[in-house]
Amino acid sequence: MAQIEIYTTPTCPYCIAAKKLLQSKNAAYAETDVSRDPSLREAMMKRAGGRRSVPQIFIDGKHIGGSDDLHALEKAGKLDPLLAA
Repeated sequence: MAQIEIYTTPTCPYCIAAKKLLQSKNAAYAETDVSRDPSLREAMMKRAGGRRSVPQIFIDGKHIGGSDDLHALEKAGKLDPLLAA
């Protein structure tokens, strides 16, 4: 199974939606809460090409984007192959 990393904040509805989709796929993920530590958000931004919004999602080290991007992959039938890698 793929290694999934997701940068979140606790009250972000897009974070919740992205995690819900991953959970529906029984996909384990490592979650990093960037709400209280500016250095974690800085690290996220560096990895995500300057994007500040959450969530930022990485699958096997590749930047997928945010919740909308994750859901677009699902709609296009491209998420399952990424998760199975």
